[in-house]
Amino acid sequence: MVLSLTQAALSVASGSLVGFSLGLVGGGGSILAVPLLIYVVGVTDPHMAIGTSAIAVAVSALANLLHHGRAGNVKWTCAAVFAAAGIAGAFLGSTVGKWVDGQKLLIAFAILMLVVAALMLRKRASAGDSGVHLNRANLPWLVGIGFGTGALSGFFGIGGGFLIVPGLMLATGMPILSAVGSSLVAVTAFGLTTAANYAVSGLVDWSLAALFLVGGALGGFAGATAARHLAQQKGRLNVVFAVLIALVATYMLVRTLGLAAA
Repeated sequence: MVLSLTQAALSVASGSLVGFSLGLVGGGGSILAVPLLIYVVGVTDPHMAIGTSAIAVAVSALANLLHHGRAGNVKWTCAAVFAAAGIAGAFLGSTVGKWVDGQKLLIAFAILMLVVAALMLRKRASAGDSGVHLNRANLPWLVGIGFGTGALSGFFGIGGGFLIVPGLMLATGMPILSAVGSSLVAVTAFGLTTAANYAVSGLVDWSLAALFLVGGALGGFAGATAARHLAQQKGRLNVVFAVLIALVATYMLVRTLGLAAA
């Protein structure tokens, strides 16, 4: 795709929004990136948008991971197990996703996101265990939830942060700021797996992905800084996370049901 100057500027701006979301809540990357690429930048092929967003989000997530890692917000062993299990799921999901019309599954996914949002709001007063570590009790949960989240991530071409963050909290009981930081390990791994699968089919626009990354680096620093401030206010980051999930889920339902009706 040959980009005009305006499209290049819009690509950088869109990447900044994606990076900010990843830094703030560890999610929203590809869920935001795909519609931005299609409706703002002007990518006409949805599969190209998914493949390009996957590599852009994965590298942006890696940059944000460095911010959170330096701040001590990453539970590395838990995150590594979760990500390793999810890579297998992401490969399977992305392979199927390239060939399947996922309209009905998108509706189910959006409903699942609304359920997750409700659970996050219900548990917003819970601080979590900041000293959590990998053990025999949480290992099966990390593997199972990691694989399932990876499969959904690969199928829908999303980084999966909206599911990874509550998944890590459910599996280990870690606080949300640790889950946000730790989720970026899996977002990076899932995104690279999905991107590699799409790249083999020629469904990645590398120049567009590079512009997205420039914006993502700028937005990611601002998002990680905002996350640290919000986490200091009890339950505030949980509320922001839950509201953002609900808004995106509502958008997905409106778009998917609208397309189905048409």
